Amino acid sequence: MVPVGPHPAVADVRKAVREALADVRKGALVLVACSGGADSLALAAALAFVAPRMGLRAGLLTVDHQLQPGSAERARTVADIGAHRLDLSPAEVLTVTVGAEGGPEAAARDARYAALAQAADRLQAEAVLLGHTRDDQAETVLLGLARGSGVRSLSGMAARGGRYRRPLLHIPRATTVKACAALELDPWDDPHNEDPRYTRVRVRRRILPVLEAELGPGVAEALARTAGMAREDADALDQWAESAYQNCALSDIPGPVTLAVPELEKLPDAVRRRVLRRAAIAAGAPSGALSATHVLAVDRLVTSWHGQKAVDLPGGLSAVRRYGTLILAISPIA
Repeated sequence: MVPVGPHPAVADVRKAVREALADVRKGALVLVACSGGADSLALAAALAFVAPRMGLRAGLLTVDHQLQPGSAERARTVADIGAHRLDLSPAEVLTVTVGAEGGPEAAARDARYAALAQAADRLQAEAVLLGHTRDDQAETVLLGLARGSGVRSLSGMAARGGRYRRPLLHIPRATTVKACAALELDPWDDPHNEDPRYTRVRVRRRILPVLEAELGPGVAEALARTAGMAREDADALDQWAESAYQNCALSDIPGPVTLAVPELEKLPDAVRRRVLRRAAIAAGAPSGALSATHVLAVDRLVTSWHGQKAVDLPGGLSAVRRYGTLILAISPIA
């Protein structure tokens, strides 16, 4: 019997894209961020197939980070595949300059997302698809675990965040490789994906294989499943904390934030600390500089009060307790 329909891997990727775009209005432009690797190339091919059948327009963006010799030519090749092989329009190269802040991985990511956001705004795209797979999600969970940064970090990447959508988070990387082979697409293997100087590469090439060998197959799937459950828990706690913040806050005017200590004392630790983090950011603390250590120090003003002095916070803030009120404001607190 002659096989009917696409290869199963191709069908899986197309189904994922179709589900991810189910709520996008007809006629809207959807862009795919494509590096030329198997994951994003399979995603681009799936979008090219699915979009016109859903009444959508589809385009491709590829980012030249200018970090390797020949990067401009490779980016142009990816754009040409999008335009001529997959019939995606527009198909653009976005050239960026990568800084040094936060390390090479973070700097490249920041530059890439900034370029994607600007292009999406300019082209009035309703959604941008990213090619992160289940394997990427597992790596993200392990990295969050190593940092010890809590349940939100363990929740990994969201399937949706603003205009960005990640249709392949439940699909293994092996499926995208098979999809490309079935479609006779030739992915580009980025040498950076083999460079052990990058933490994520060490997790991918060393840590996960050891876990699979010692604990048995399915570790990546289990980690990705854990991310989904952790995200549900974190979302629920964040919603609870937002409601609790409104109950504890004594004023909603810009500037100093004042919270009622008796109300804070009623809250479970996980919720109270979220409220305190929310309060510090509302008072002006930079979220990226506000660590768990800072939040715990403020928390002790509530749970272990013995007349201690004010707690210094990023952004020139202080937190102090006075007469049953917690005050977070720019130092010095009058």
